[in-house]
Amino acid sequence: MPRFFRDLGFMVLASIRNQHLEGAPPGYDWYAIQMALKRYLRGRGARHDIVEDVSQETLARLVELAGTQQIGSVFSLAFRISDNLLIDVHRRDSRLVGEPDEEVHSDQPSLNRILDSRRAMEVFSRCLKKMPPLRREVLLRRRLNQESCRAIGDDLELSAKAVEKHITRGMIDLRKALEQAGIDLAGRD
Repeated sequence: MPRFFRDLGFMVLASIRNQHLEGAPPGYDWYAIQMALKRYLRGRGARHDIVEDVSQETLARLVELAGTQQIGSVFSLAFRISDNLLIDVHRRDSRLVGEPDEEVHSDQPSLNRILDSRRAMEVFSRCLKKMPPLRREVLLRRRLNQESCRAIGDDLELSAKAVEKHITRGMIDLRKALEQAGIDLAGRD
């Protein structure tokens, strides 16, 4: 920085320092108090704009108090006031922050998933009622009871190949019924 500007800066600071605050009681170095406040607030991690606002508000309150009361330790009181003002600023800022952007995740199925599952059960029930009785029985014994094709075939006097055909046709009927109802259970949450 050129010497001229540095000297000019010192002159401006000196004029501010020597300037009396309007209505401020004498006997206090308000400039030193304000500088100490700014250092204190910066040390507390306050943003630059907050440092300026809080230090000015603290100084205004101190001037008002000094005019009516005897202050034992002006720096202690200044730091206490600035701490309280800093807390107020943080409270105000936290209220202004909107709702969190994070979505709440749950292990429970979504409402859409539950409704689709209920609709799918209704479609399955209707489709099973429309199926030929032998196909329905083979499909239910294989899919719900987990019986083997051989055991089903032995009970119903059918070959294993015929049991597999009934299962395949039954599954095709169920899939068509779901497609006609517009339900796609694959790939949902």
